[in-house]
Amino acid sequence: MNRQRLILFILLILFGIAVIWSYNAMPRTKTVSTLTYKTGQQTQPVVTIAGRATREADDGTRLKLSLLDTEVAGFKGYRRNIFKPVFVDEMKVVKQQAVAILPLPPKVPVPPVSQVITQPEAAPLARFTFLGFLKSGSVKTIFLAKDKDILVVKKGDKFAGRYEATDISDQALTLTVTDTGDEMVIPLIENRPLSRAK
Repeated sequence: MNRQRLILFILLILFGIAVIWSYNAMPRTKTVSTLTYKTGQQTQPVVTIAGRATREADDGTRLKLSLLDTEVAGFKGYRRNIFKPVFVDEMKVVKQQAVAILPLPPKVPVPPVSQVITQPEAAPLARFTFLGFLKSGSVKTIFLAKDKDILVVKKGDKFAGRYEATDISDQALTLTVTDTGDEMVIPLIENRPLSRAK
């Protein structure tokens, strides 16, 4: 019982201090002996010469063509999809996007001999590992590792003696074999060897 009375007593003291402090902090009305402006008198605003000149020049009836010359610059920063799922099957997404990039080729019957020839063309690419890419304006550069060497490949560059990069996107690399003229689409997945899209 004594503990409850002690708590009640402390709370009453705090309440009293809060009431006294709020009364002292309340603003008071003040009086002056003489007024600067008489009651009912209208005051004239002080207008400088510069203010008069700007008011005369900018009265709203003139068309300001200089405002049309100002160029509005848009934001050219990094674009990233913040709503993308955190855990996705990257191989599946890259294959879907690589297929969506290329137009469907016309259906032409291919003899089985040419299929055997095209498979070895992609075999040397397995020695290259995709490390990442750099985008500077509209120019994209990819970095490939082979053994302990790092190759920098841009659109139009040739590497490994017979491959030419004809197109580089965020998801896929399109190569042309210079010997045969065949085109290959290779999905770009970080820290994985280059392999042809199936």
